[in-house]
Amino acid sequence: MSPSTQTDRTTVKRLPKRGQYDRATIDSILDEGFICHVGFVVEGQPYVIPTGYARVDDHLYIHGSSASRMLRNLSKGVEVCVTVTLIDGLVLARSAFHHSMNYRSVVILGRARLVDQDEEKNRALEALTEHIVPGRWADVRWPTDLELKATTVLKLAIDEASAKIRTGGPIDDEEDYAMDVWAGVLPLSIEPHEAIPDERLARPTQTPHYIETYKRS
Repeated sequence: MSPSTQTDRTTVKRLPKRGQYDRATIDSILDEGFICHVGFVVEGQPYVIPTGYARVDDHLYIHGSSASRMLRNLSKGVEVCVTVTLIDGLVLARSAFHHSMNYRSVVILGRARLVDQDEEKNRALEALTEHIVPGRWADVRWPTDLELKATTVLKLAIDEASAKIRTGGPIDDEEDYAMDVWAGVLPLSIEPHEAIPDERLARPTQTPHYIETYKRS
């Protein structure tokens, strides 16, 4: 693990005090989220695509259909920008200008490489499944050879990255603190609801413990 992922490209310019570059902070954000946005340019056209991901040690695995134009182009070594954002709260100030959000975000830059060995691809798909729903991989049918061929997995090193974090309450102009307007933070989080069984379950089946106790943290 690199002690710092800071480079000229990842150094936070806007509000630099919010920038963090230690892997522990970056990994904690990546491990809590499960949707990233992948930005890249092909033939002069910019694209940003949302997709699932998982972190394994010093790499990020991204997966999708083998028919995906995004993944076909990225596997050729196109430069990518991958972002993950967690929203922790709405920050409501006394003025419209100073409204904000509390958030934790990560930006990773680099070139993704194609995972073309079935063994590593299987490990990556297991990591993706376990990252989103821990405990699920042991219960389900694993991918067949045909399904593996229909799936593209890319691997991106977490060498050049940054985290940006905002916490705390609103920061108003000094003269606005005397206003008779409520200000503060409305916390937000991902909370699961009661699981809905599939109508075509072969027989009455108890909801798995990892579903009943599911949470993102």
